[in-house]
Formats: sequence, structure tokens, C-alpha cells
Amino acid sequence: MILMDLERIPTGIVFEGSEQYKKMFESVPDISYKGPLSQDALSFRYYNATEVLMGKTMKEWLKFSVCFWHTFRESGSDPFGAPTISRPWDDGSDTLSNALRRIRVAFEFFVKLGVEYYTFHDVDVAPQGATLMESNENLEKVTDLMLELQNSTGVKLLWGTANLFSHPRYMCGGSTNPDPHVFARAASQVKKAMEVTHKLDGQGFVFWGGREGYQTLLNTDVSKELNHMATMVRMAVDYKKKIGFQGQILIEPKPREPMKHQYDYDAQTVIGFLKTHHLDQDVKLNIEPNHSQLAAHEFEHDIVMAASLGMLGSIDANTGSESLGWDTDEFIMDIRQATLLTKTVVEIGGLGKGGLNFDAKLRRESTDIQDMFIGHVASMDILARGLRSAIAMVEEKRLSDMKNERYVGYKVGIGAKIESGIVTFEELETYCLAHDEEPATTSGKEELFKAVFNQYL
Repeated sequence: MILMDLERIPTGIVFEGSEQYKKMFESVPDISYKGPLSQDALSFRYYNATEVLMGKTMKEWLKFSVCFWHTFRESGSDPFGAPTISRPWDDGSDTLSNALRRIRVAFEFFVKLGVEYYTFHDVDVAPQGATLMESNENLEKVTDLMLELQNSTGVKLLWGTANLFSHPRYMCGGSTNPDPHVFARAASQVKKAMEVTHKLDGQGFVFWGGREGYQTLLNTDVSKELNHMATMVRMAVDYKKKIGFQGQILIEPKPREPMKHQYDYDAQTVIGFLKTHHLDQDVKLNIEPNHSQLAAHEFEHDIVMAASLGMLGSIDANTGSESLGWDTDEFIMDIRQATLLTKTVVEIGGLGKGGLNFDAKLRRESTDIQDMFIGHVASMDILARGLRSAIAMVEEKRLSDMKNERYVGYKVGIGAKIESGIVTFEELETYCLAHDEEPATTSGKEELFKAVFNQYL
């Protein structure tokens, strides 16, 4: 297991206007690896953090991260019902003392679960003040405590981000807002969020354009809004260099919800945007599979696309219900999905500064504190099991050899010229005139590929 000491979480801190902080998870055992025969839902059956596979430990391949927003701010509400989840440490207030208490509970959770990373939005962790200055001061105070707890526990920040979608001022977007005052406020918020992410030595900084899009094209200047969005990202790239931030800047694609259409629709759309605005050397993608599903793609589509084009930076490890039309943010529990995800990670040699962030929430009906652990443990386990399957596939090379065989014609002759990109229309016409027979049809063997893949599950 990861060597972190729960006793390093102080218990004698007094919060303004509240009782002493007390540990909240003493009834939950430290989560440990007990092997495939374990029937204990609060233990790992497959995730053995220090086990070495293909030269890396499991924790290096997977780099699990807990998100602050779903895990510690989720209420269980939905469009049809009131909140169902309440926590003994949260008094429901938007006070600094309540925020600080949540931070201590979060780090207690990270340590007991045995994860090394976490993620947050600025507004998840710190109360919003009446002014920008007050909001910034609150964020500084909260991140002071976060830094203290990082240093004492060894837990690290995977990435931070700014919430530019919840406040009413952002109802028409942040960087794409028609009001320059709102654009300036959004930029100021991003600046501060980048500063505290740098302060906490985050591995990255994410842009998620929750309202960077449109509801109707009748009132939307698409070209202007996309240019403004690029300006925001470019300023972030410049500011990263100015303050010496070493983390990776990331954009997270999502096709819709809450907007009818969002400009970061899917992986290829975002990559096209970055290349159009000459930002592709400085920015990579944080892929959330549930968003790929919302774009009518398969679970693994955007992960594979971003990886294939050298643009995969990090992954939000979640999935969605294919029978529903919205973003359900479920824990990955399916071995096929887990194997497809980890196979891509292994094929590119790991995620570098990225990781697998559990942007996943408990179901509205799962209200027990133990459920917080069980959801993460079960998903960590299935991803570890998927990793074992993926590594076997990569090492044995059956699937990769079969795939390479489909393209063997591009190794020699006219195929090699096409592969090199130096061929012309005239050369190809001359070739076809000299080989005027109809090209042979060759089976794609789709069923065979699926059958071989299934043999590893």
C-alpha cells in the first residue's frame, strides 16, 4: 500500500464557530490489498499498489485521484428531487470554517483509501465572497491548509480548475461571454486558480467549458466566441510560463449539457481548435468517457483518438448509462471498459503528468458513508483488473500483430510511398493503369478481433 500515515491528520484543530475537529472515518478500516479471494467490499482484490507490471508499479500506471466536487459536495439532488445525501461534518453553510472542515475530512478520506492524488474546482473548496478580492482571500486561506495537509500526508494535487459555469454571471459562458466584463472576471478567476494550483504543486490545470457554447445560433457570433476562447487559453499558457508553473494545461471535451452545443464537442473537435489557434504544442486533453458517450461515441473513442494523435494528457475515470441522455458520472464497474481504457494507457507508456481521476458520484440512493469508499474501491479494483488484462494483451502482441497485418501492404512498393506522404495523383494513376485488375477484398475480421480481446477478460 501507499505509505501514508492517518495519524498525521491533526485532531485538535478548533474551527471558528464550531466544535473541535474529529476524525470522521474511524468506523472504516484502512483499505488494503487482500487478494482475489477476498469478499470484503472494503478491500482491494486486484489493486496491489506496489506490484510491478511492465516496469511500473500499479500506482504508477493508474495514478488514481479523488475529485473534491462529487465526493465532498454532492448532495444527491437531481432535476426531479431534493437532496438525499447529508454528511455529519458538513453543516450546509457557506462559511470558511465549514470549508476548512471539509478539507480535513477529504484528506482523511484520501489517506484511508490509499490514493496519492486529488482534484478540485476553486469554488468546491473555498466560499465565494461578495467581491473578487474576498473570494481570492478565502481561496488562499483554504489552500494554505491544503498545502499543510499535502506536506504532512504525502497526498498530491493532480490538477486544479476554475468553475466558470455555476455562477449566474456565467449563464452565457465565461471566455465566450458577449460581455467583456464577464470575460475579464472569468480571466481573473482562472488566474487565481492557476496560482493556487501552482502553490499546491499541481500536475496540471484543466479548462472545462461548461457554458462555452450556444443555445441558438440566431444570437451567436461563433467566430468571435471561438477567438475569445482561444485568447483565454493563450493567456493561461503565457501566465503558466510567467509564474513558472510546470503542470500540463488541459482541455476537457464535452458535447452538450448544460448548453445545447459546446465548442469542446469531442477530442477531434478540441484538437482541431488547438491546432487552428496554434495552441497544440502547449495544451493536451483531459478525456472523460461519459462525455464521449454523450457525443454518441463509444466509451473508449476519445481516449483512443487523443492518444493516437499524441494529445492525451489525463483521464476522468467514469462512465455513463447508455440508456440515459445525460451525464450520469458513474464509477467504472465494467471489465471491458476498464480494459479498453488501461490498454490505451499502457500502449502510450503511461499518462505522464496525468492520472485517472474519479469524476464519479454515488447514486442518489447510496447515502451511507461507507458507500463513498465502496464506490472508489470497486472502481479501483476493476481498473486494476483491466490493467492486468491490458498488459497481457500488449505483451503477447496478438491483437497488435493482427492489426498490423491489415496494413501490411503499406510496407513496400506503392504502399510505402503512400505511407511516406510523397506520392502524387499521377503516380497513383500510373500504378492503377499498370495494375488494372480490381483490388482484392480482404476481410476485416471484426469478429475475430472481438473474440481475441474477450479471451483476455
